[in-house]
Amino acid sequence: MSRSSITFTTPNENWIKTQIDSQEFSSKSEVINDLIRSARAKENQYDYVRAMLIEGERSGLSERTPEQIMESVINRKS
Repeated sequence: MSRSSITFTTPNENWIKTQIDSQEFSSKSEVINDLIRSARAKENQYDYVRAMLIEGERSGLSERTPEQIMESVINRKS
């Protein structure tokens, strides 16, 4: 694991301290790593949605009605 030195603005430093004081996290490193994990997960979600939109655009227009599309989605989920 690598070590880094970073500087926080006063509001960010106070927010991090609040997270530690609430015992949600035990160190600044835990807070920062959790934020990075959240940002990476969010980025992955955006990438997935973007890929699905591109796939949808490439598939062209559908001949199905909105009701048929909704039924297909419901059936796929169950």
